[in-house]
Amino acid sequence: MTALSRLLRYGVVGGTAAAVHIGVLLLLGQWMSLILANPIAFLAASVAGYLGHALLTFREETGGRQFARRWLLLQYVVNISVCALLPLLQAPTLVLVFTPTVLNALIWSRAARFSAKARQQESGQPPLLHADDLGLAEGVDAAILDLAQSGQLRGASLLVNGPSAADAIEAWRNLAEPPPLTLHLCLTEGHRLAKCPDLPSGFGTLLLASLLPWQRRRIAPQLRMVLQQQISRYRQLTGLSQIRLDGHQHIHLVPLVLDVVLDLAPSESINWVRTTREPLPEGLSLRLWWRSLQTGGLIKWLVLQLLSGLAIPRLRRAGLETNRHFAGVLFSGSMFGTAFRRSWETAYSSSTIHPDAQPIVLIHPAKIDASAGMDQEEFQQSVAFFNSTNRQREWISAQQL
Repeated sequence: MTALSRLLRYGVVGGTAAAVHIGVLLLLGQWMSLILANPIAFLAASVAGYLGHALLTFREETGGRQFARRWLLLQYVVNISVCALLPLLQAPTLVLVFTPTVLNALIWSRAARFSAKARQQESGQPPLLHADDLGLAEGVDAAILDLAQSGQLRGASLLVNGPSAADAIEAWRNLAEPPPLTLHLCLTEGHRLAKCPDLPSGFGTLLLASLLPWQRRRIAPQLRMVLQQQISRYRQLTGLSQIRLDGHQHIHLVPLVLDVVLDLAPSESINWVRTTREPLPEGLSLRLWWRSLQTGGLIKWLVLQLLSGLAIPRLRRAGLETNRHFAGVLFSGSMFGTAFRRSWETAYSSSTIHPDAQPIVLIHPAKIDASAGMDQEEFQQSVAFFNSTNRQREWISAQQL
């Protein structure tokens, strides 16, 4: 498409948005002050521009679909802020007129590029669906095995000290084509080693201990002991010599834990470690963003983005492989419905990449009352997590892929 044609479309949509602004302002001005009417009229104009630029100006990039709603929010907030600030700065008339125009062009162009990238990814290589906590309980194992047997699941993480680990591995071996297994390092619950009394029982406390030198010196030997025990148990159960590793509650990304993993990697043949670099999904509703904020998913996402950013260069220097992208932290505990579908679509790769680097979408599926079969004393955090009906919703969403 020529630049002139794009410019004409942009002008038509921009003119329509301006007309909407004026019309709504004149209509509302009869019942309220201009101070109140103008932001509402501006919002109506923003919606008109949001729809018009997605469906007309940049339809080649969007394929006739709307931009993600966050672009509408961004455009509205930026423009309202700029239009309020410039008069206070006594900016010249030309600046007052053309600054919002330039900003809008930049915002909608950027939105179009994101949409084009998302469409390209959807037609590329799909991510790998992965389930954590195999071996935690029979109800968890049954849901994971069901997804593996039907072909949806492309990997699972084994909780070696879980109550049903041995039976789960036996059932896994009986699958026609069992997907790859990963050692699910568990430190905050269920490690069962009496000689390691100082290990913190939460992600946050272990992360804090990583920052304190005297805590690192005290805890590191115990971490090493737990890790070696779980690697030994993993080999005993699976018969595998090469170790792929991740962590219960992503605990392996805590710097102190990662130090021990990297130190043991050569002698224990650890060749792959999961990271959680998660792109923000496109097309999420404000309700889903609010859900992520309420459940703590957004805060957890920020922390794990930082920890993954620190871990990836260290893994590369050590010669260990890792996945390129990940999905499942932002909506951890509620990866079902639209949140799951949008995360899945965003995790597509635009080109074919090596299986070790393929993006991973994480779920925690389980059957009803799965927590009843868990070790109630050793796995108290998991009991609370799997009591939620969201575990069945995640299972159903995965079945519908």
